[in-house]
Amino acid sequence: MNPEDHCALNVALYGAGGRRWTMTERGARHVQRSAAQFDVGPSRLHWDGRNLLIQIDEMGVPLPQRVRGTVRVTPQGATSRFVAPLDVDGRHRWGPIAPCARVEVDLDAPRLRWQGHAYLDSNEGDEPIERPFSSWDWSRSVLADGSTAVIYDVRDRAGAGRVIARRFAPDGSDTAFEPPPRQALPRTGWRIDRVMRNEAGAPAQVTQTLEDTPFYARSMLESNLFGERVVSVHESLNVPRLASLPVKLMLPFRMPRRA
Repeated sequence: MNPEDHCALNVALYGAGGRRWTMTERGARHVQRSAAQFDVGPSRLHWDGRNLLIQIDEMGVPLPQRVRGTVRVTPQGATSRFVAPLDVDGRHRWGPIAPCARVEVDLDAPRLRWQGHAYLDSNEGDEPIERPFSSWDWSRSVLADGSTAVIYDVRDRAGAGRVIARRFAPDGSDTAFEPPPRQALPRTGWRIDRVMRNEAGAPAQVTQTLEDTPFYARSMLESNLFGERVVSVHESLNVPRLASLPVKLMLPFRMPRRA
């Protein structure tokens, strides 16, 4: 299989202007890339030596709403030295690229502008995701000193767990930390289980569920970490649901293809 034959730019917008989602998969003839640039269809990612510029020109699904504009990601401390295996055999790996960054968003469609904290990482695998995993919960939290804490809480098909807990400083350095105990969170509308690692003091709370699908949830949480009350982006994935036939039949409506 040629990976360039299955490329997409995923954009998910939430807020007062409503939700918009784009993830059109494109074949190899729509893809061009070099060391500093990646074009997929009418959209483009370009590294100018200091910033990652993401030029978006996509059509949303299932409602055909245009998403067009520029996102500028400026790393505060890029790192490429930390890569962690997610499974026992090391066939799936995660590594941050710019765990501490700033973002500037300037969209024409819809008309939106903002700036704030950003995060950029990479996941890669040498086999389908359903082979080793049953589920995982992932979170990233911005701490008072500007560092970013990431917790990857992975469960394999045999029921064994693997937890990666890492704190990344704005200068690019990183240290491991002992993850707090697990706390169960309310299930989603699609009955997806969610858990968060949370220190004693006050329970973790879901403040907003951004994505609620049959196999995946993205949420905003408040929890305790390093003695602070932090806001976290949180994701939960149910792998058997993702690999199920009903979900596979639904995916083309969320991820249309242009060969």
